[in-house]
Amino acid sequence: MLINNYSYAESKKIEFSADAVISMPEQPVKQTKLFVSENAVRSETIVNGHNMIEIVYPDEGRAVLLNNPVKSYRERVFNNARKSNNPCEQIRNSLCKKLGTETIDGLKTEKWQIITNKQGRKIRTLHWIDVKRKLAIREFFPDGTVTELKIVKKEKVNGRNTEKWERTLSRPDGVITRSYQWYDTGLSIAIKEELPGGYIRELKNIKVANQPDNLFNVPVDFVKVDMQPRSINPEFLNR
Repeated sequence: MLINNYSYAESKKIEFSADAVISMPEQPVKQTKLFVSENAVRSETIVNGHNMIEIVYPDEGRAVLLNNPVKSYRERVFNNARKSNNPCEQIRNSLCKKLGTETIDGLKTEKWQIITNKQGRKIRTLHWIDVKRKLAIREFFPDGTVTELKIVKKEKVNGRNTEKWERTLSRPDGVITRSYQWYDTGLSIAIKEELPGGYIRELKNIKVANQPDNLFNVPVDFVKVDMQPRSINPEFLNR
């Protein structure tokens, strides 16, 4: 998976820095600087002329937003701290049941049933998760929509060795859409994704190296303030 919008390299927890770049047709390119440690991710983005800094602690299920000019910070809790491989830890108000293991196209997968509540109704979906890569190889949805993910070839992307995967989404009305992602075999994450409509997001200038601890700590002279409704770019905060 993409690091939840580039928030965490969950498989190996390899430390690195990179530029997260999002491009859309006829839109300015958006760029975020990332610093990834074993237990946290720091992102820096220029929003309305200000450098916005967020530090996410995935294992703890929390994040802090730093306000440098006034030396304060806000904390938010997203209640999905990673404690196991249960996919429901990433989905609110859901119940997961592992149904077994299956081999699809030579890949060992875990089959999961996920039940979510939507407007008082229980929605059941099926997901086959690649044990090695944690990618959803196949998914079934209640309306008949089916997604399948298949490897296309090995390819070099931004100087990194990757596997190119094609995701096919088939709807009951016969409409089929395709998207692509490039899975970095060294970092064990997808570092590039191309979606329909020309939407592209990727990690560039990846540098694997231990990151300084102070990047992931709130400065001691910063004061905590109450979290207010967010008004800045949600793509920066919603990881």
